[in-house]
Amino acid sequence: MNPNYPYWPNRNYYENTSFQSIPYGQQSTYDYQHAYPTNSNHYGRQQSVRGQATWTDGGQVTKCGMAWSDNEYMTAAVGENSPYTCGQTLKIRNISAPYGREIIVKVVDQVAGYPANRINLHRRAFQALGVNPSVGVINIEITPSPQLEQEKWGKYLLEVTDVAYPGYNVTDYQSVGKTMMSSTLVRETYEFVLQSPQETLRVQGNVVYNPNTDRIVSFNLQEVQ
Repeated sequence: MNPNYPYWPNRNYYENTSFQSIPYGQQSTYDYQHAYPTNSNHYGRQQSVRGQATWTDGGQVTKCGMAWSDNEYMTAAVGENSPYTCGQTLKIRNISAPYGREIIVKVVDQVAGYPANRINLHRRAFQALGVNPSVGVINIEITPSPQLEQEKWGKYLLEVTDVAYPGYNVTDYQSVGKTMMSSTLVRETYEFVLQSPQETLRVQGNVVYNPNTDRIVSFNLQEVQ
C-alpha cells in the first residue's frame, strides 16, 4: 500500500464536527465504535453494520495485490483488523442524503488504524453513491455479500456484467435459481440491478457449467423488465 495517497475531506465539513483532517491510514479521534449501533454484537458474524466512508484516488501498490481499477473502480480499502478480507464483495448503502443509494464494491487494499466499520472508497465509488467528493465523509451501511462469495458463478456473472455495461454500477443482485439440466450440466441464474445517471436496468445472467469438471459451457446476459 502506498501510504502517501490520501482521502480528501471537505475542510469546512470538519470545522463543524469532531473529525480531523488526517492523512490516509491514520485514525481520527472520533469514536467509531460507539457512533453507530450494529445489527450484531460481533463483527465476525458478517451482518450489516453502520459506519462511515471516506474516499481516495487509490495508489499503484496495495496490500491485497489488487488494482484500484478492478471492478470498474468500484473498489475500497478496509482496516487491517477488519472482518472484511481482500477480494471480498461488500454492499455499501448511503444512509446520508441522498438516502438509499447502493453500490457493490470489491476490497482491494488494507490500511492500519481504521476501525471495523470505516471504509475508504475509490472516488468513483464514492460518487456512485450520489455524493460529491467535496463532502469528504458520509454515513453508510456495510453488508457483506456472502451469496456471491459462496456462489462463485454469481461472482463470475457480476464481473461479466460490469464489463458488458460500462457506465453502469451494479447496485444489487439476487439468485434466481439453480437447475440440474443433466448429470453433467447445471444452470445458475442471477439477476442484477444496474444504475447509471440516466436510468436503472435489471439484467438477468445465466451460466451453464459442468459440475464434474467445473468448466463453463455457456453464459448469457439479457435485460428484463
